[in-house]
Amino acid sequence: MSEFYFTSESVTEGHPDKVCDAISDAVLDTLLEQDPNSRVACETLATEGMVVVAGEITTEGFVDVERVVKDTLNDIGYNDFTDGMDQKTVKVISAIQEQSKEISQGVSQVSAEEQGAGDQGLMFGFACNETPELMPLPIQMAHRLTEKLTEVRKIGTLPWLRPDGKSQVSVKYVNGKPISISQVVIATQHDDMLNKFENEDEENAFVKSEVIEHIIIPILEHYGYPYEKGFIVNGTGRFVHGGPSADTGLTGRKIIVDTYGGYAPHGGGAFSGKDPSKVDRSATYMARYIAKNIVAAGIADKCEVQLSYGIGVADPTSVYVQSFGTAKISDEVLTELVKDIFPLKPGEIIAHLKLKFPRYRPTSAYGHFGRELDLFTWEKTDQVQAIKDHHLS
Repeated sequence: MSEFYFTSESVTEGHPDKVCDAISDAVLDTLLEQDPNSRVACETLATEGMVVVAGEITTEGFVDVERVVKDTLNDIGYNDFTDGMDQKTVKVISAIQEQSKEISQGVSQVSAEEQGAGDQGLMFGFACNETPELMPLPIQMAHRLTEKLTEVRKIGTLPWLRPDGKSQVSVKYVNGKPISISQVVIATQHDDMLNKFENEDEENAFVKSEVIEHIIIPILEHYGYPYEKGFIVNGTGRFVHGGPSADTGLTGRKIIVDTYGGYAPHGGGAFSGKDPSKVDRSATYMARYIAKNIVAAGIADKCEVQLSYGIGVADPTSVYVQSFGTAKISDEVLTELVKDIFPLKPGEIIAHLKLKFPRYRPTSAYGHFGRELDLFTWEKTDQVQAIKDHHLS
């Protein structure tokens, strides 16, 4: 019998890095709404009292960067300086320039079949049958915990919560299967409530009990696994000073949170602020789509897909599929199946997954995968029958 523990983390939309992801993706959505062919590579930095937006953009549309920044901050909940950022007074610096013509020439073909990749790189997709969404259990639970933190803050169940926060979930595996939850960690920003309590210990005890009751227990009960009750909530004590004023944020600094929580490889490229001509984003979405459909079809219990591309070249430089010994067919046959069924050229990926339209702001927090929303086309399992038919042919 083999036994191990695996841990993944998530962060809330108010985490400084996620604030930056949200702003970058909000800029992207604003431009795609006006011009679906917009080329966008938008980076954001947020620190105390200031947001800097920089990058390369080629578009027929227009974006009021300052308005996008302030609206995004307000939506997240940063509308008071004591929370970590005040959208009303924040200084916004925009440093946008046009995309390099050398990069543009390889991705601006009319034909989807001939459109080249916007850069070289390697991308991974993954799926497994540990959850209904075909995601690894640790990251899926971690996301739902941070999502719940935001939900109870915004609907007023725990109005003293502030936007910044994190979760961490450790899962015990036996023979490769999750059997129990060994630890849950939550760090959440909150109001200064010392005027209501005699000391910090009493304040901390209140925060811990409320977070356990309204956030941790409901998520654990939803998933139904046995769990240890020694939860860690704000392990260092008070967490009042948070957000970008406490910790500078940057776009693309939470790529493991965005994908599989370390359970599967990551190619290295970030997603937020990039239009779909960037294969860092679009091909990673396709790799997840492929892996998820294979597992959903019952061909394998676990599937990892790697794609790689060269700048300006339409065909992938490699396609690799592995099933960790869980498939009903060999990995070599599985790889050929993928090549036969799925569109793998960048232009074809964009068309098949309908990626030229606004949908990216919601991806900026709580995971790009494992959320079966209508706009998350890469989460659909609409190729299951094609995979089954190919397997039987």
